[in-house]
Amino acid sequence: MEETTKKELIGNEGMVVLDMIQRLNRRKATAHLLKLISKTHPADMAWVFRHLSKEERNDVFQVIAQTSLVGEFLSELDKSIMLSLVEDLSNEFMAGVISKMPTDDAADLIAALPEEVADNIRKHMNKEDREEVDELLQYDPQTAGGLMSTDYMYLDEELSVGEAIAKVQKRSEEKEMVFYLYITHGEGKLAGVVSLRELLMHPPHRLLKNIMKSNVISVSTDTDQEEVAHVVSQYNILAVPVVDSSYTLVGIVTVDDIIDVIREEATEDFLQMAGAGKDREILLKSISANAMTRAPWLLASWLGGVMGILVINSFTTELNQVLALASFIPIVLGMGGNIATQSSTIIVRGIATGRIHMDQFFKIIFKEMRVGLILGVIYGILLGVFAYFGYAEPKLLGLVVGISIFFSMSMAAMVGAFIPLVLKRFDIDAAVATGPFVTTSIDVLGVFMFLWIAKLLLHL
Repeated sequence: MEETTKKELIGNEGMVVLDMIQRLNRRKATAHLLKLISKTHPADMAWVFRHLSKEERNDVFQVIAQTSLVGEFLSELDKSIMLSLVEDLSNEFMAGVISKMPTDDAADLIAALPEEVADNIRKHMNKEDREEVDELLQYDPQTAGGLMSTDYMYLDEELSVGEAIAKVQKRSEEKEMVFYLYITHGEGKLAGVVSLRELLMHPPHRLLKNIMKSNVISVSTDTDQEEVAHVVSQYNILAVPVVDSSYTLVGIVTVDDIIDVIREEATEDFLQMAGAGKDREILLKSISANAMTRAPWLLASWLGGVMGILVINSFTTELNQVLALASFIPIVLGMGGNIATQSSTIIVRGIATGRIHMDQFFKIIFKEMRVGLILGVIYGILLGVFAYFGYAEPKLLGLVVGISIFFSMSMAAMVGAFIPLVLKRFDIDAAVATGPFVTTSIDVLGVFMFLWIAKLLLHL
């Protein structure tokens, strides 16, 4: 019940709390600071922490460490901030904190720590807690096994409704997501599921095996987290059971973890598409580390620029004869690059959300090409008319520009869809196709096409 009394930050309230915490910390008003922190949701405190200086973080965390919120607070923090705080804490203290956390959060926290530190903390944990955490640590953190919680409610199918209700009343406080009660048979094999609401609607003498739904949507321990998120989203469920290779129920993945997965995967995709790597905490890195993360991705743009220079240099004679051609190079490149980025973004998100399947390969490319054709005609006519009335000589400049825009946008839309689909076909992350890679290739092809069409039609 304590959680419901904590007020979450909305809008400018976050800045107000941040200012209050900074002022109280400067005044060393520990008692008032402790009172404010205890009334603030751990997720909101994590937000506040991002805006504190290193010295302020250390001081405020000394107060947080005195509360029961410290475990949940650490699980909400960005990894880099969390590591900087934990390195100064004793192994005994951290073992006590982790033991009070949900097993999936505890496993995530230990997995984020340096191996030597994690091993020392595990030595100070009691045997039962250590075994539960170790069980989760054996799985890849980006699979259902790594996401799942072992604190779930399960009941044997031979129990009656009355017995089941008694067990739920006795054990539900320490379990996650008791809205779904998973039914097992034999040696813990998943047999069915019944909602808490359905359980309460049946008479006490009826057996669970007679009221459960035997067609259970489940995932295996090695199912990728993106696929788990797709299952939860597809079937609108609050939790999904996780089974091992023998169909034994070993845990559940709850919707709160799925929301984190969706946010993390989307952030990685956006960063890759922008050519900024895939580190979700890039804003928290130092200036030099930030620059080094982004530098390799810009190599594609640099190489594309060099190739563009070589292409333009090969048409120097033509450009000298018609200087007006140079004026239209930026817009030809810009229109092609923009529509390519649009197509790539649509395709990448379509793949990520499961709306695009590889058996539609040619259909999707053909559709994007037709979109490019329509937009190419519209903007080709607009720019062609502008060039015709804006430049007296040569007379065919408007035609050259119009045709160039038409072909550039049509080609760009097709290439923007083609590259992510091809990468997906070869099981490569489609997000890496966008940003520098697609726009750079379109820039080189676009400028070559423009100058080649000009040379052909203007007889240069």
